[in-house]
Amino acid sequence: MTSQGYEELKNLNNKIDVLIQRYHTLKEENENLKTLNESLEKLLRERENELKELEKKYEIIKLTGALLGESEYGSEAKKKITELVREIDKCIALLDK
Repeated sequence: MTSQGYEELKNLNNKIDVLIQRYHTLKEENENLKTLNESLEKLLRERENELKELEKKYEIIKLTGALLGESEYGSEAKKKITELVREIDKCIALLDK
């Protein structure tokens, strides 16, 4: 093998070593990002659940306020009561069958 061929082979080997090192670095970074993504998705699900719970509590507070005489939510309370009465009527009708 000539010295030029030897140098080319040596350069190729160095480039392959660099590529392998980059591969390992990127693979590790990818694994870290996957872990971070999973934890962020879990946190997002938790926050969405908290938001749903707070929305339910807010609706209850609005209805309670309407029932206590706060006119701001009175029509909403009446709608909700009407819905509940209809559901009860449906249940009674099913029981009568």
